Amino acid sequence: MEKKATSAGTRRRPARPVVQIPDTNFTEANVNHDTDTLVYAIGGLGEVGKNMYCIEHNDEIVIIDCGVLFPEDDLLGIDYVIPDYSYLVKNQSKIKALIITHGHEDHIGAIPFFLQQVHLKEIYAPRFAKYLIEKKLEEHRLTKSCKIIEINGDSRIDTKYFHIGFFNTVHSIPDSLGVLINTPNGRIVETGDFKFDLTPIGQQSDYQKMAYIGQVGVTLLMSDSTNSSVPGFSISERRVAQAIMEQVRRTPGRLLVSTFASNVNRLNQILMAAVACNRKVAVFGRSMENVLEIGRKVGFIKIKDSDFISGNDLNTLPPNRICIVCTGSQGEPMAALSRIANGTHKYLHIIPGDTVLFSSNPIPGNGVSVSAVINQLTKVGANVVTNSPLTSYHTTGHAPQEEQKLMLNLIKPAYFMPNHGEYKMLVQHAKTAQETGIPADHCLICANGDVVVLRNGTAFKANERIQTDAIYVEGNDASGLSTSVIKDRQILADSGLVAVIVTIDSRYNKILCRPSIVSRGFVYIKDSQTLLKEAEMIVYDALKKKMQQRTTFGELKNCIRSALEPYLFEKTNRNPIVIPVILNQKAAIAEIQAKSAHRTRAAHQEKQRAE
Repeated sequence: MEKKATSAGTRRRPARPVVQIPDTNFTEANVNHDTDTLVYAIGGLGEVGKNMYCIEHNDEIVIIDCGVLFPEDDLLGIDYVIPDYSYLVKNQSKIKALIITHGHEDHIGAIPFFLQQVHLKEIYAPRFAKYLIEKKLEEHRLTKSCKIIEINGDSRIDTKYFHIGFFNTVHSIPDSLGVLINTPNGRIVETGDFKFDLTPIGQQSDYQKMAYIGQVGVTLLMSDSTNSSVPGFSISERRVAQAIMEQVRRTPGRLLVSTFASNVNRLNQILMAAVACNRKVAVFGRSMENVLEIGRKVGFIKIKDSDFISGNDLNTLPPNRICIVCTGSQGEPMAALSRIANGTHKYLHIIPGDTVLFSSNPIPGNGVSVSAVINQLTKVGANVVTNSPLTSYHTTGHAPQEEQKLMLNLIKPAYFMPNHGEYKMLVQHAKTAQETGIPADHCLICANGDVVVLRNGTAFKANERIQTDAIYVEGNDASGLSTSVIKDRQILADSGLVAVIVTIDSRYNKILCRPSIVSRGFVYIKDSQTLLKEAEMIVYDALKKKMQQRTTFGELKNCIRSALEPYLFEKTNRNPIVIPVILNQKAAIAEIQAKSAHRTRAAHQEKQRAE
């Protein structure tokens, strides 16, 4: 069935009656794949990141968002965590639309990896997200793999079973949308990330449309749970803009400001404040530079070229004429601010008297890293200014409890499925929903892969699951190979490595000398000589016994591991990685090579005779 994206102004569908809630309460019921509508998350539940929500009916699937999760410190060397797309790869012929709510990495970052596995004709995205996705696909050389169709609050997408509309929301990035999906079994609203700001920077939330959707009737609401444990209302971005302007005005020397690169509204406020105070701006950090380029391209950031300077120009102006905007507000070791603090940045070093403003709050888990950067900046003479309850240098882009209640009262869902959050956030959001009048048994707290069924205006959890998992990505490899590599890195970090070097003569099946063991990160060698000597003898005895019969190099390596690993665990209660290294005598290698060459010549001659 052909699908279309149209303007709501050119086509209106008749309003459906308000959803009636039957008394029957279905739980853990069987699924009818022909007539039921299925709702499930591939990622985004029980975590803050890799958001990907799917609505399926018969032979059609609509996907909302395709994001990454940034790894914790224990995932050594891993760049991203993405969902396992196996189910969608298997059912890719059913996929009718990938819809993006906004342009943050936890909602668009996995698109290049997804397109490597699933063929899509079109992605629907709001304007700013569209430019970010196009930039991302260009970097991954996937520009021609998929068409990006721009949508807004008035757009419509129609397929055989789904009729999809949108409404504007406020977030920390321009062009943020909520999604309304009309299905054969009821209406679904997915809010995307949102907050309510009565004096926003940019467009206002579409209160009238949300209220109308709630009046017409919504079966299931899926809503952002990130700040579900934060009471009250968030402060306005306009108040943050005033605080930043005041800080820029009263700073006597150079000012460095660090914030989230993805927070385009904040970046624009900082740039406007700098220009208003007669400062030139230098921007450092690749992600910040990309967002700045796109912001200027779409006209959201209107700072002139003459207001920017390069790193080479920093020493040509007095300190009170300079504002530096950079990445690194979360203490990332390779971000611009960390390199500036450590004195390893190419263009910029801290001068005593510089002021560094953090226009952000540490994400949970990043507090130690941020504190380390602040300490280092202070040590080299910077005056560090951070956000606090007494200042207004940052505000959240996610709705706290009172704003979540407002969304619940506007939409008036019959059933509620909290999403986009850790488990405790989902539970708290469900409690908030119950305060607004939604029955406890109509609040569906799910995990990735759980299936919620919509059937004739009711919603319930099914007795089947979609297989989901986390895939670790290193570089551009989305094959999942890094998932196994990370396990070896964790073992190396916990227990270290033991290499066993054995010299043999394969002609006579003979060990030429006692094995030698080299250890790194396992035990302190000077204090463990007895342990290592005993280990060498255990390997030697096992190999002598094994080499009394004909064997292979692979069998010898397995023999070393099977003999040594239990002994090391018994003595140290640790399981290091054991790497056998087998050295064959030179004469034996020459004989093996000669025999191999002889077999090759014989095979070639036999082939010529046959021809």
